[in-house]
Amino acid sequence: MPTPIRPARATAKPAGLWASFRATRRRFFGFSRRETSGFVVLLALLVLLLFAPQLLRPHLPAYNPAPDRQQLDAWATELAARRQPRPTYTRNSRYPKRTYAARATVAQVPLAPFDPNRFSATDWQARGLPAWLGERLVKYREAVGGFRAKEQLRRAYGLSDTTYARLAPYIQLPEQLPAREPRTYGSRAADGSTGRFATRPFEGARPATQYQRKPRNLQPFDLNTADTTQLMQIRGIGRGLSARVVKYRQRLGGFRSPGQLAELYSLRDAPDLVDSLRKYTFVRAGFEPAGVDVNGASFEELQAHPYVGKRLARVLVSFRQQHGPFRQPTDLRQIRILDEATYEKLLPYLLIR
Repeated sequence: MPTPIRPARATAKPAGLWASFRATRRRFFGFSRRETSGFVVLLALLVLLLFAPQLLRPHLPAYNPAPDRQQLDAWATELAARRQPRPTYTRNSRYPKRTYAARATVAQVPLAPFDPNRFSATDWQARGLPAWLGERLVKYREAVGGFRAKEQLRRAYGLSDTTYARLAPYIQLPEQLPAREPRTYGSRAADGSTGRFATRPFEGARPATQYQRKPRNLQPFDLNTADTTQLMQIRGIGRGLSARVVKYRQRLGGFRSPGQLAELYSLRDAPDLVDSLRKYTFVRAGFEPAGVDVNGASFEELQAHPYVGKRLARVLVSFRQQHGPFRQPTDLRQIRILDEATYEKLLPYLLIR
């Protein structure tokens, strides 16, 4: 009996989104049998390399630090034996404090006519002068060969106008030195007549008007408008010091009071010169000094001001770059390196634009 033939199954191709997804997965993520075998071999090699250091690392013996510690202790002992001990100093042994003998107290005597050429330092102290000034006057007298006029004492450094005015009526000396006669060369005859060159002045002699005497009764003048010639009229103020005063005034922008002269380095140790400058100078009422623009001035302009300097100028420039321009003078208090004393001195010169 013939076998019945079964009808073939109808194989319908999948259609739609699922079919396209399966085709895309097989195309990009499907592996052949050869690729799968290679992947397995590669994975086995990676695992072997991962554990190879643990399998191939040799067995190290346990470290014993005792021999190395003994060697280091021996070297430390040798270095300590070679090192020389430093001498120990107490607070006053290295730089001992210098001691001065106490000056004896000199009894004061009433003023009476006296000859300064016979005075010792003690005699000057008895007339109310300090010991250092008495010693200075004695050395000055020996240097000039003796006082011949009161004006020599008046020019003595350290003798204030008040002290001189108190002593001047009792000094037994003329007011001024006698005028010098021009030097002449030539011989004088026995009868008193001179030779043909006797009346001719010596060519090396200096003119009598080259060095003018400074006035005694000087009228006060404005410190902010005075030039070096006016400042040199004050006794003790020379060409160099007057130029430094004018230069400091220009850097400062003008003096607000004569007391600012004590800030000059050349006048810090000369209180007598500062007193003379205060006596013969003044600052006009209502004077406004030139201000320093903290927002628009460059670093060079800021550091040139005596109250600013290089360090503060660098901080001012950095602060205004980071936080913007200053709006009011109190904004400068945010700068930590600006102390209160410097702020008070700088405040009249601040210019906020």
